[in-house]
Amino acid sequence: MSNSTYDYDVLVIGTGPGGEGAAMQAAKAGLRVAVVERHTSIGGGCTHWGTIPSKALRYSISSVMNALGSPVLRACGVHANPTMKQLRSSAQQIIGKQVSMRQTFYDRNNVPVLVGQASFVDDHTIRIDGQSDQKVTANKIVIAVGSRPYHPPDVDFEHPRIFDSDTILGIDEKPFSITIYGAGVIGCEYASMFRNLGIKVNLINTRAKLLEFLDDEIIDALAYHMRDQGVVIRHNETLDKIEGVDDGVILHLKSGKQLKSDALLWANGRQGNTDGLGLENVGLTPDKRGQLEVDEQFQTARDHIYAVGDVIGFPSLASAAYTQGRAAARHFSDSVEVESNLRIRDIPTGIYTSPEISSVGKTERELTEECVPYEVGSSQFKSLARAQITGRTAGMLKILFHRDTREVLGVHCFGAEASEIIHIGQAIMNQPEGHNTIDYFVDTTFNYPTMAEAYRVAALNGYNRLF
Repeated sequence: MSNSTYDYDVLVIGTGPGGEGAAMQAAKAGLRVAVVERHTSIGGGCTHWGTIPSKALRYSISSVMNALGSPVLRACGVHANPTMKQLRSSAQQIIGKQVSMRQTFYDRNNVPVLVGQASFVDDHTIRIDGQSDQKVTANKIVIAVGSRPYHPPDVDFEHPRIFDSDTILGIDEKPFSITIYGAGVIGCEYASMFRNLGIKVNLINTRAKLLEFLDDEIIDALAYHMRDQGVVIRHNETLDKIEGVDDGVILHLKSGKQLKSDALLWANGRQGNTDGLGLENVGLTPDKRGQLEVDEQFQTARDHIYAVGDVIGFPSLASAAYTQGRAAARHFSDSVEVESNLRIRDIPTGIYTSPEISSVGKTERELTEECVPYEVGSSQFKSLARAQITGRTAGMLKILFHRDTREVLGVHCFGAEASEIIHIGQAIMNQPEGHNTIDYFVDTTFNYPTMAEAYRVAALNGYNRLF
């Protein structure tokens, strides 16, 4: 497909997971590829402000608090009160390693990184304002600019006690209390983290349930454990105004409630980073949240311009973005349908609350609405020897399967290492027909004691329900 009419066959805007996936896949296909990054370091929001630093902080918090909660250490007189700076110290080291590693990907594949703000001049020309102002042309263009926290105009984010999901990572001191407005994935994750630090947490949900896209039983379990840990959850609430004062923040809700806390985290939505791209010059119009509409091949309304990752909205996962980038590149380089070349449907969720959540496939609610005759096999972690050994007994695994064919239709996990455990079920779901059943879990020997053994227990539990 290489075309000497243009400077590059493919130009990718953004070096986050979606941009990297597209650039590497296109380079492996023998295309001339370049990427544009407006920041001085590659990796995008995932590496610098989102996934990596937040998960590094979560690990630091859980490790320290588990250690300090050890009866042995308490008996030895070990007491500590780590600062936020100490807890996030490892994150910067990890970010540096990630940037260095990912830079080698571009170097090895001869993909230049052009630093600056990209904007469309016309259909195939991109202006780059930055370290080296220039214009470049490309046959295909992939928009992978990611997203940022949505900032409503009536919220004063300049106030020192009002944070979003990016700025909260730089908080200097642990607040005594915090209110989190928005109970989506980000809100729930931070609620768990701050509560594990002993901070009083108000979690304000604008909907009737937490994370409504999850399995109902998992939702109930999450709500129970968060409340059991001390998180105060308020459902069906809507913002009236946020008032920043010298000693804290007052959240006024339309229900008449007023909540005062030392700090407030705004976690209600994301905004696509499409402003400044000059999309009007190519006839593309993002929605009110700055997101672009694409088809199943990740093509925008202009066939040669693709968009992947957070800029296209749900599911807004780093893992999904990378796969979407690869799928887009394979589509324009191999001329194949996305459906036939990459598994982009059954992308597992990974939610790092305490305990964490992961799921893949259909929920019970969806199967019931579709009138699919399914059955459920479940395993409680408290009955697993491995969970008893580690002391992390909260959680469960459930397998949804067709009661006639025994095909695995969905797997839902809540508990320690859920995001790792889920991949076993994902692998079986993606096997050819006849090999994607719960029979695999029944007939396979699992190491003992392990958390993966939950699959055998759940499958046998499900078998017992058949007649």
